[in-house]
Amino acid sequence: MSVETATTEVEVVVIGAGQAGLSAAHHLRRRGLRLLDDFVVLDADSAPGGAWQHRPPSLTMAMVHGFHELPDAPLPPLAPQLPARDVLPGYFAAYERDHELPVLRPVTVTSVRPESAAPRGRLLVEADRGSFAARALINATGTWTRPFVPRYPGAERFRGRMLHSSAYRGPEEFEGMGTVLVVGGGASAVQILAETAAVARTLWVTRRPPVFRDDPFVPQELGRAAVARVEERVRAGLPPGSVVSVTGLPPSPALLLARERGALQRLPMFERITETGVVWADGHAERVDAIVWATGFRAAVGHLAPLGLREPGGGIRMDGTQAARDPRIHLVGYGPSASTIGANRAGRAAAVAVDRYLKSTAAPPALASIQD
Repeated sequence: MSVETATTEVEVVVIGAGQAGLSAAHHLRRRGLRLLDDFVVLDADSAPGGAWQHRPPSLTMAMVHGFHELPDAPLPPLAPQLPARDVLPGYFAAYERDHELPVLRPVTVTSVRPESAAPRGRLLVEADRGSFAARALINATGTWTRPFVPRYPGAERFRGRMLHSSAYRGPEEFEGMGTVLVVGGGASAVQILAETAAVARTLWVTRRPPVFRDDPFVPQELGRAAVARVEERVRAGLPPGSVVSVTGLPPSPALLLARERGALQRLPMFERITETGVVWADGHAERVDAIVWATGFRAAVGHLAPLGLREPGGGIRMDGTQAARDPRIHLVGYGPSASTIGANRAGRAAAVAVDRYLKSTAAPPALASIQD
């Protein structure tokens, strides 16, 4: 199927072909839905790989902070020194090919809205290369396209370089600089600190003191507690928090390297930014040449705004993967499923729920005419 300008009717549209989207597509097929006939997968990127293809070339497989295989696709042995941005997109491409999951790309969805006022009517999915009318939607757009940078007084006057971690391409870009300030307490911040400390003086600031874990893997109990906390937020209609922020920092290769290079001397958040650096509440000031905001991302769900899914608290209230306000809409890779393991599970759960919804709302077959 090619993407045409006319509206195409399908049963389900999956938006996004990252881990969660491919998992959902795989499980829809296993439940008997035919790809390109019953459902389509739309992806804004021009090539497979989801967010992995946009990672910095300095992120090697040895430094990847956890990756879970796609369903029914063991990850082959890989050299740890290879860049993740090369290895994992190749794995995704092979998955699409071997599991016969043709993805329509590049297709950018601009809006999703009800086609009519009927509560179980079709959804109109409008994109830059055509439109689709679907009975259900699985949204798997992730967060990569919505980097978050907090507002701080004076930021607009800073004369150095300022960037979000999503634009970081490796330590080479900071060679010759005096001081690089990294903001954030997650895995990305630690990786950037570990690498940049080899070429420049680094400062590390976080809102809360980081929690360093001694065990290399998060205990099962802690993982369940973290997911439960995020689920509690989305059930209340609040913006989802980060699962990683609850689990703490395990002794990953990046963290051990950052510690070896003396880059883990954390400072509290500064109060304002000046033309040449930052100032803390007690008046202490530091001159810095670059500020890297490793401050995370927000869910890319702006195209769902016409559906009116948001609650007064600012988030989309969820019941599992289903948007509580609309049983036709499922979000995967959102909130508690915003991890590679969670994305796989959410993809399966959404496919099962959507299949049940389609069957429960299908029009009864027309009665055969009675022949005399």
